[in-house]
Amino acid sequence: MMRTAALLAVVSTLAGAAVARVRLAAPAAPCTTATTPCERWVPLGGGPARSLIYSTYSLDVPNKAIARALIMVHGADRNADHYFATATAAGFLAGALDNTVIIAPRFAAGDDKVDANEVVWPRRGDSWRSGGMSTSNPTLSSFDFTDEILRRLANKKNFPNLSAIVVTGHSAGGQFATRYEMSNKVDGTLPGVSITYVVANPSSYAWPASVRPRRTGNADPALADKEALGDSGEAVNSQFKYGPYDSTEVPRYDRWPAGLEDRAGYTAQMSDAQLKQQLVERPTTYILGQVDVLPLGGFDSSPSAMAQGPTRRARGEAFFKFVTETLGAKHKAIIVPECGHNDRCMFTSEVVLPVIFPR
Repeated sequence: MMRTAALLAVVSTLAGAAVARVRLAAPAAPCTTATTPCERWVPLGGGPARSLIYSTYSLDVPNKAIARALIMVHGADRNADHYFATATAAGFLAGALDNTVIIAPRFAAGDDKVDANEVVWPRRGDSWRSGGMSTSNPTLSSFDFTDEILRRLANKKNFPNLSAIVVTGHSAGGQFATRYEMSNKVDGTLPGVSITYVVANPSSYAWPASVRPRRTGNADPALADKEALGDSGEAVNSQFKYGPYDSTEVPRYDRWPAGLEDRAGYTAQMSDAQLKQQLVERPTTYILGQVDVLPLGGFDSSPSAMAQGPTRRARGEAFFKFVTETLGAKHKAIIVPECGHNDRCMFTSEVVLPVIFPR
């Protein structure tokens, strides 16, 4: 009996150890709440400078389950917590939470409350949304922050099976996404990883030529708010003509970030030709709300922005037509049905989920 009891005790111990090993080997559950447990810090410039992200998984712990990543950039309010909630909601609907690391970076700016060594970015001019240089760490740009995130995601020691990264943003974040697409220095340098870009409802673009849409057709200010109606409401409209813009009307209309003139910082060492080439070659999808035709949600009504079109939707359609038909880009555009200037509506739409969570 004593020998039997001892044998049972050994078996029980071994079984417990086996269960413990299984538990240790099991993949971590995704962190999906925009609270402290999901906050993580990304060191920049070798430290101690750092910036905050919300992330469903750690970027520093090996995870073989991760196949893709989604980087979701916030709007002008710099509310990364809200956009993390939007991105994880989209991940849930797409059934992608278990194999996707979802990241919402925070670009602290102006007088935002910050933690020790947290990098602060400019709010205006060549701001965080266009690769502006930090006001607290002048050698760092906002694009450097995202470059570092991409490099960490491409670390095969931690993410051996990650092969696709999507960089996206809505509104001001859409401005970031389109300018980062044409400017960043890491695309094409990360072995085994493809990067795609999804640009959602920005108020302005960095135009690659000095022309602008003429105020006729779908760029007619008198008819722009009617564009979402009728049989063509869910189609990408294309009635745009382009021509030289009267610089006496808006003298600085083509200055970065609305155009390519007078660039500084991150993009200063790049030629116009390089930026145009990268703009054309990198895979990009523009997602535009069907009814994003009203001047709401921080709409940019500055002269340089109005030179690009009367509404966000018209500006996106005009830019898309120009870069595809004139420059030869193989980009795509989607009109998201019944959505206005609303990130939740845009990113949880059935037509958008396959774009931000590619198979």
